Amino acid sequence: MTSLAGVHAALPPHRYQQADLTAAFTELCLGPDGNQALLQRFHDHARVSTRHLVLPLEQYATIADFRESNDLFIANAVELGAAALTGALQRAGIDADEVDVVISTTITGVAVPSIEARIAQVVGLRPDVKRLPLFGLGCVAGAAGIARLHDYLIGHPDEVGALVSVELCSLTVQRDDRSVANLVASGLFGDGAAAVIAVGANRPEPGPRVLDSRSHLYPDSERIMGWDVGGSGLKIVLDPRVPDIVRQYLGDDLRAFLAPHSLQIEDVAAWVSHPGGPKVIEAIEAELGLDTNPLGLTWRSLDQIGNLSSSSVLHVLRDTLDQSSLTAGTPGVLMAMGPGFCSELVLLEW
Repeated sequence: MTSLAGVHAALPPHRYQQADLTAAFTELCLGPDGNQALLQRFHDHARVSTRHLVLPLEQYATIADFRESNDLFIANAVELGAAALTGALQRAGIDADEVDVVISTTITGVAVPSIEARIAQVVGLRPDVKRLPLFGLGCVAGAAGIARLHDYLIGHPDEVGALVSVELCSLTVQRDDRSVANLVASGLFGDGAAAVIAVGANRPEPGPRVLDSRSHLYPDSERIMGWDVGGSGLKIVLDPRVPDIVRQYLGDDLRAFLAPHSLQIEDVAAWVSHPGGPKVIEAIEAELGLDTNPLGLTWRSLDQIGNLSSSSVLHVLRDTLDQSSLTAGTPGVLMAMGPGFCSELVLLEW
């Protein structure tokens, strides 16, 4: 079985209170005469207290176009992603030149060569490291990346794999865009990175083991979440029906996923969930009957750093590993949902 030997989360240095971000993004999104009270209503509903941004707040108003924002993405994503991967290697006690395969995921910028190729030289990965960049999975990619690492390591049990997620959501906020989706996004999403080191079955290391995974691509849901790509960059598509999809599918998905392992929802002791937003978390709790705050770390992550797209569930995983004292054999579920619209479930065992 695959073991998760090291998980590390990285945040950029610029941390702001939500009220300061509301004031700044009012002018950015609504213009100099924008209605701050309108934006504040959206931001208050996000239940986010603070977020980290990759740039000083005053610099966002000076970004000229998509080319400049994407150049900023590449430069900062490499630095932050390298910090996350270095930290994960240190936590695992594994050297960079031991990594055999590296998966990278991002949805907030475009880079060719891809981010993991640029990070490889900074961190010291081998020239023959196998690379797999993922783009387009968005919020689900932290969970999907772990699942795909597991798929690979099943066939390569002597090897070491790495997952690197970097998301700089602040660089995608659209100027002078009064759409509800953009206003919601300006109050919900933050910047951050995370990395996971996983090892195959023949290299046992301390850490939770991956037992299984399952993907579900939901029908007729392409416009639920994603980007519209245009001259101004990446414009968010965000449909308010996401909680409805959670209620429609997630419970049945989880029960079908757990049943072959002789588990039921009440047997799961550790829930590592992506913090999509308050209504999404509430829908998960209601649908699964979670009434003793098992998603407390998810709520806390949303409050303290916002939604980091693919990096968020890995931050929650890091917090779970750092703060929980789960006994051997304890089952856990790591899960996320994202563009497609889709979900990814990963069964863990401590």
